[in-house]
Amino acid sequence: MARDEAYRDRSVLIHGKFRSEKWDFQDHILPPITTAVAFRLRSATRGAEGFKQFANPDVDRDTAKPIYIYDRLDEPCVGLLEETLAFAEKGECAVCFGTGMGAIAAAIGIHVRSGDHMVYHPAIYGCTYSHIVNWLSRFGVASTPVRFNCLDDVVEAVRPETRVLYFESPSNPTMELVDLEAVAGLVRQLNADRPEDRRIYTVIDNTFASPYAQRPLTHGIDFVVHSLTKHVSGFGATMGGAIVGPRRFETDLLLYRKDFGGSMTPDAAWHILTYGIPTLAMRIEHQQKTALRVAEFLDLHPKVSRVHYPGLDSFPQKALALRQMRDIDGDFSPGAMIFFEVVGKADECYRAAVQVCDHLAANALSVTLAVSLGQIRTLVEHPASMTHSAIPPDEQLKAGISPGGIRLSIGLEDERDILRDLESALESI
Repeated sequence: MARDEAYRDRSVLIHGKFRSEKWDFQDHILPPITTAVAFRLRSATRGAEGFKQFANPDVDRDTAKPIYIYDRLDEPCVGLLEETLAFAEKGECAVCFGTGMGAIAAAIGIHVRSGDHMVYHPAIYGCTYSHIVNWLSRFGVASTPVRFNCLDDVVEAVRPETRVLYFESPSNPTMELVDLEAVAGLVRQLNADRPEDRRIYTVIDNTFASPYAQRPLTHGIDFVVHSLTKHVSGFGATMGGAIVGPRRFETDLLLYRKDFGGSMTPDAAWHILTYGIPTLAMRIEHQQKTALRVAEFLDLHPKVSRVHYPGLDSFPQKALALRQMRDIDGDFSPGAMIFFEVVGKADECYRAAVQVCDHLAANALSVTLAVSLGQIRTLVEHPASMTHSAIPPDEQLKAGISPGGIRLSIGLEDERDILRDLESALESI
């Protein structure tokens, strides 16, 4: 047994690998941070060797001593972060990007070209929807929205030119789950008669759950993407994105990052390594305890028509949540995200949801009106008019995004303060 494998996950996430080739200095308790964008090469021969080494499928980045050239290609802090994220998601390799959307674009982009097709679950982040519908279509990549929990519909939507099945679970903002093993099994069947260069790949955005609460690769999914800005970073001070997946695609991902300019800064990687990942388990454990209490309160409130939270017994996919949302110790981990709908018909509930958000913005200390999620602060927003406004209203309804829906990201505040602020806001409608 390797020395790293002798320890529990939460300990490795704090310390990193027992030994890493990403940095020479073994006596640092905290990872060092680089501040220069270019590295001294000592000789032209060494420079040539560095360019030969970069994104070379014959070089194992985990064991080879790197020759750093330029930050946009690779650098130590990002390399250390990638090692840790691959471990956290139980993947073969990880490649980091400057933002979550950079990672999403790359995870799709390395698989599709003009004339190809992708299928996506309709309940997804608004900017992801815009990237697929408004931008990939310009380059000749067609797409079809289909609910992934109806596998017959997925099969019907798949074409010979389909290359990617893209989804979130839990979905943003509806909290709808997708059966990971069922989707992975279906794609194995679909790929059975396809040549290697035309096979279909599954890509999941695991941001809502985080690597603490769910590891889709262990259920057969091909690629995981994250907005590191959210739960993994945790403090709302740093942007970043990551893709974790098979090592045979590491070269394509590194070249995509280099050529499209999507690199992560050393400073961002350092902050996530130093503050975000080491506290991830502790933060999520506390936040989801509060989230359950808040969800139970909302579920009983007369001005709330529906609460979507995997930890509630009333959650329609509770059995699926119990099966696949498991923390690093194997315990049920429903996460810290809640989506709830206020009462009223379409126009009425839209106005009421906006009123709740406005009241919180004006009067609440413990609940902040802001986009983003996964922070130590509890954040609230109105998806229909904010994060998912790029999705047309009729498409929002098809995706289950109610006009009266409110998204809550639970932080570390005292639950009694959160409940008091929410009670006051609901009383205002």
